Amino acid sequence: MAITRATRVVLLGAGNVATSLAMTLRDKCELKQIYSRTLAHATALACKCGCDDATSDLKTLTDADVYIVSVSDDAIAGVSRDAGGDRHALWLHTSGSTPMEVFGSDRPFHGVLYPLQSFSRELVADMNRVHFFIEGNTPEATALSEQLALTMSPHVHHANSRQRESLHVAAVFACNFANHMFTLASEVLDNENLPFEAMLPLIGNMVAKLDHLSPAASQTGPAARGDMAIIRRHLSRLEGRKKEIYRLISQSILDKNAQQSQQI
Repeated sequence: MAITRATRVVLLGAGNVATSLAMTLRDKCELKQIYSRTLAHATALACKCGCDDATSDLKTLTDADVYIVSVSDDAIAGVSRDAGGDRHALWLHTSGSTPMEVFGSDRPFHGVLYPLQSFSRELVADMNRVHFFIEGNTPEATALSEQLALTMSPHVHHANSRQRESLHVAAVFACNFANHMFTLASEVLDNENLPFEAMLPLIGNMVAKLDHLSPAASQTGPAARGDMAIIRRHLSRLEGRKKEIYRLISQSILDKNAQQSQQI
């Protein structure tokens, strides 16, 4: 089997990741069916991507060549166990931290199609820029997973379950934690009636620098300079958890740069 425009795909899920996958795959293969445990969600996504079939009944999955399970991590095993469809087709999940062995013997031909991106239903991702990390339990499963990923993006990598979990940990630091820092920054500004929008050019420039410099090389700020007086002044303006977070991250930067040995 090879991945072509005639390849039949069933998408199990109608959430953030599934939405971007559906909107991309509709032009790459034959998207046969959308499943969600909430029929209204499956129907809405099916209408959006031009798929003719939506269902909330796992037992009524249509025949397909590839089944992509794009549900919450803790639901993958149950969906795989309870689903109908062709058990000998290629079954893939899209999780960063779930081993491909979650499919077990119920789905003997399986693998992982993990897109490293932060998704939302409201904003369809440009999959051509997304890096996919794939894995298969057989050489053929690996090859087909790679082919499917390459229909969506030129950035396709092989990664085993341990590597993929490390990717997920790194993504939490780079994306989820960074976004929480933006939330805390917004709260600091709100206390002084200052606009968070003033941070956007700063954030944009910080990210743009990473096209040319490593994160370590692009680090700036008082901790990177070892400016203890500024750090202590900032700490004096903060309270509670914000103060502890500022102290912990500043100390981590100081230790990384080995510019100051004193504790703050």
